[in-house]
Amino acid sequence: MNSEATPGRERLIEQFKADGLTVMFGNPGTVEQGFLDAVDAAADFQYVLALQETVAAGIADGYARATGGAALLQLHSGVGLGNGIGMLYQSLRGHTPLVVVAGDAGVRYDAMDAQMASDLVAMAKPVTKYATRVTDPRSVLRTIRRAVKIALTPPRGPVFVALPMDVLDELNSEPVLPATVPLTDVAPSPASVGRAAELLASAERPVVLVGDGVSLSGAQAELVAVAELLGADVYEVDSSEVNIAASHPLRRGQTGHMFGPHSRELVGEADGVLIVGTYVFPEVFPELENPFRPGAKVVHIDLNAYEIAKNHPVDLGLAADPRQALRALAGVLEQRLTPARRAAAAARLDVRTRERARAAGQAPPDEDTPMAVFLRTLAERTRGDLIVFDEALTTSPLVTRYLPPERPGDYHLTRGGSLGVGFPGAVGAKLARPDRLVVGFAGDGGSMYTYQALWTAVRHGIDAKFVVCNNRKYRLLDDNIAQYWRERDIAEHPFPGSFDLSRPEIDFAGLARALGADGTRVEKPDEAAAAVDRMLAHPGPFLVDVQI
Repeated sequence: MNSEATPGRERLIEQFKADGLTVMFGNPGTVEQGFLDAVDAAADFQYVLALQETVAAGIADGYARATGGAALLQLHSGVGLGNGIGMLYQSLRGHTPLVVVAGDAGVRYDAMDAQMASDLVAMAKPVTKYATRVTDPRSVLRTIRRAVKIALTPPRGPVFVALPMDVLDELNSEPVLPATVPLTDVAPSPASVGRAAELLASAERPVVLVGDGVSLSGAQAELVAVAELLGADVYEVDSSEVNIAASHPLRRGQTGHMFGPHSRELVGEADGVLIVGTYVFPEVFPELENPFRPGAKVVHIDLNAYEIAKNHPVDLGLAADPRQALRALAGVLEQRLTPARRAAAAARLDVRTRERARAAGQAPPDEDTPMAVFLRTLAERTRGDLIVFDEALTTSPLVTRYLPPERPGDYHLTRGGSLGVGFPGAVGAKLARPDRLVVGFAGDGGSMYTYQALWTAVRHGIDAKFVVCNNRKYRLLDDNIAQYWRERDIAEHPFPGSFDLSRPEIDFAGLARALGADGTRVEKPDEAAAAVDRMLAHPGPFLVDVQI
């Protein structure tokens, strides 16, 4: 674009377009009014309005996860940034590339300590990869390009740029150019791959621990190849995308996110450990001692060098792209595995395959509960062809039983530890993938953090579907405090009243209708099939409140 000067607020929009950021999620405020006026007049640029900043941040997060790229989020000064911080923490922990902007009254007012004055950069730093404020009108676009680059460079994550009103009002002649994002599909050296193969090839009880770095690099096939060559059980750690198909016999599920001793039990007998695209371990109450047995050989592959050996020592750390590294490792293992090692690995794979077949043949009869019938019917009606945004938490095992995560892009699990991502995440995913059926699951407690997302879906014609897993409580807190009591030899007693959500009862379907959507409630198993059919047939956002 030529360098003829135009107001910075208008040029900023052109920069966003150059970087493919043509949809902005947000909630407006006075100090951004000039910029938002320019947004309203801009061609080929969409503003998706949310009624509260947490909702806007959650929708942006879901949109980025579904597209695989960055999303643009606008927050309002200090109060709006404060509202969005909890959801930005979700994005930071989940490595979602969000480009977050917020306005302030202007550089000229810095000395006045006026109403709404706050240090936006200091507020944003704990929940972002990069946070800055533009104070010179000649560096608006350069700063945005830097932010986009940082957001999209692994380890990905949210970035923040404060944009004072007077800076955006100034004429700007910066060139509009796409940001340059460095390529990170780097392969490890042949020598380091050979060393990794040497450490892992002799393992008799190998384990592979994987996270979303596998999904980001598109390394699912390479992961399976290495796991099968080793005959290694695969556990997902801090995983929220499809890194290995749920149906693969070597997939053993998640290590968990709450208690370190559980993870230690899963990996404690392994004599060879391959960690790919994640960190160990992410529990709220982690194991402080090394969970791996003495003498176990540990290899860690990740583009995020910070995570390698962060908590526990490893024998070899490779800062490399998981796809390239796994592909190279598979090639070396093919050459170096002895016939005896190949036979042992094949035998381990065969054991897991037969176990999976027996489990399928001995599966208990389908549960006759409202949620089980609802999920079974949904699976039958859709043949599993849908995108699931899963914040069902304690109901998640049932959701994934009937709707197993099989294909990359078809399943997104909540991450980061805070509530409220399920419904806005589904809105963002549906906006990104309008050709697909998207269903967001959330607990009754979690849904109420961001219920306004239904209004945004209606306003913008986003045909997402929503399911409340309604057990009238914060059930996960019940489970966690029960563990706390057991660990401290405290006798069981009634759960704290603050965990209870039954008084007064929430009319979720009525709330959906009040926000312009539609909904129904399922109390009995024989009501579930009709609710599924009504949800699928409804031309617009629809919510089903399923009693548990």
